[in-house]
Amino acid sequence: MQGRRYPFIAREGILLVASALLLAIWCWYAGAYRLLPLPLLAGLLLYLLFRDPHRPVPASALGIVSPVDGVVSELETVSSGTLQGEAHRLVIRVDMWGAYTARAPVEGAVKSLASAAADGPADYATNALWIQTDEGEDVVMSFNGFRFGIPPKSFARYGERLGQGQRCAYLRLARYVELHLPVGSRILVEPGQKLTAGSDLLGSVPQS
Repeated sequence: MQGRRYPFIAREGILLVASALLLAIWCWYAGAYRLLPLPLLAGLLLYLLFRDPHRPVPASALGIVSPVDGVVSELETVSSGTLQGEAHRLVIRVDMWGAYTARAPVEGAVKSLASAAADGPADYATNALWIQTDEGEDVVMSFNGFRFGIPPKSFARYGERLGQGQRCAYLRLARYVELHLPVGSRILVEPGQKLTAGSDLLGSVPQS
């Protein structure tokens, strides 16, 4: 499920990139040639920051794709995941100049972590997205290490169904993405491995 088409730049950044380019055009027509490199450089940097390229999603029904461009920094098995008991914890250091938009690691329905915390002793995490697959497996993705204190923004609603690799949140310069995966998942990556959002497989959830 790829969803509707998106521009090559994340919608959140279109106005900023356009403003920088318009300022560059004004400098040219006003004869302010010495100032021209500034808006051109700003436009280039903003384009690199907000770029949101199309990514081919692998045909893997139970596959877990990387939600971001980055590098695997931690991989371990923990005794208490966000929702599950024992779980795989995988941390990805986000490439600041990678894709601006995070992708859904699995196909499934978006659930409310707040309601899970109210029902039991869940380790409720803010700035997190819980996706439950059709097989009933829970995958939780959380964002950490915000630059300038600006948290990411999810545009996936509770109850909404996301496709594997579908856009689901603006990263907004988050440094790390942490995934909690079912302990029975098959993991295909290791620390130090470079990842491409939406295209590279992290592993697969257990088969029912």
